[in-house]
Parts: sequence; C-alpha cells; structure tokens
Amino acid sequence: MYDWKNLNVTERKEIQLYRKKAKIPWHSPPHYDVSHNTYLLTAANYQHQVVIGTTLDRMASFEKSLLEVMNKHAKIIYAWSVLPNHYHALVETEDLAYTIYGLGQMHGRTSRAWNLEDKTPGRKCWYRCLDRAIWTEKQLYTAVNYVHYNLIKHGYVDKMHEWTFTSAEDFLNNHGRDRAIQLWKDYPIDEFIKGGD
Repeated sequence: MYDWKNLNVTERKEIQLYRKKAKIPWHSPPHYDVSHNTYLLTAANYQHQVVIGTTLDRMASFEKSLLEVMNKHAKIIYAWSVLPNHYHALVETEDLAYTIYGLGQMHGRTSRAWNLEDKTPGRKCWYRCLDRAIWTEKQLYTAVNYVHYNLIKHGYVDKMHEWTFTSAEDFLNNHGRDRAIQLWKDYPIDEFIKGGD
C-alpha cells in the first residue's frame, strides 16, 4: 500500500475495482476471520516517518502502552519489538478483531498525544495494522526469530538483546542461549517475509 502514491489514476482505479469485487477494504489491509489464534501483528508510522522514536522516553512510553494493550487483548505474547517507525507483536488472541480494535484505540491516543507534543495538529501518525496468521510451530519460531532479528535488519543493533524495546532478552533468559541459537538455526527467517518490515 505504500506504493499507492506512485500509481497512476488508472492503476489506482483497477486496484480499487478488484478490492471492491473481492469484498476487501479499498484502502487498508484486510483482516481475515480465521479459526486460528496466533498472529504476527505489524503497524507502521504513516509512510514510515519516524514518530514513535522521536525520543527514547516516547519509545519507552509506547512500549508500555503496547504491552498493556496486548496484555488486555491477547492471551499470550510470544514476542515484540518497537522500532522508531514501526512495531511487531506476535500474539495468541481469542478474538483478532477485538485485539486490532484495542490497537486502533491505542493508535488514536498516541497520535493525539504525539501531535500535541510535536505541535503537528492533524498529522497522520499510523498506517493501520497488518496481521499474518501463524499456523505451525515452524511459523511460530520463525516469526519469533523475525521479530527479534528486525532490529539488526534495520541496523539499530548488532545483537538482538542489545535493543531495549523488545522481548529478545526475555526470550534468551527464558530459553537459554544454547536453545535460542538452536531455534535460530532450526527456523531461519529467509523466506518468512520477503520485503517486510
């Protein structure tokens, strides 16, 4: 959807017509109601501008808010990462729509607070939430590895546990270094999300 601004009018109309016929939202990612409970949730600041990461205090406050929402709306939190312009949360939830609703409310609250703080009234801070269903143990551990590796992919740290706003250190402490290394080897992220955040 970030390529939307680069499309010509005809291409945009074709996409909208297809999405209308397929009964999916015209301008946002669809949220499928499937009979599975584990999802990788991703949301980014609008056009990937750095809004979450303007200050370390803001990132810490946002991480706290994200975990509060996840603790209220999800059954299990497997992994999370908060980066300067997006976040990932790998969760098990009984009700995906309810969880996304909670995230949407948080996006609204943070947008208002940040726009007041930055003196940018009306700025669009978020570009919705994308969900990806996780069906197997392989997908689960690959997603955990992806969420934690994302910090390195974007060049913020050299080692996952060096980033403050992530569950990577908890994961290492809970599983032990040897087990975490084995899970990394057994569940590589190469094919998990091509071109993803």
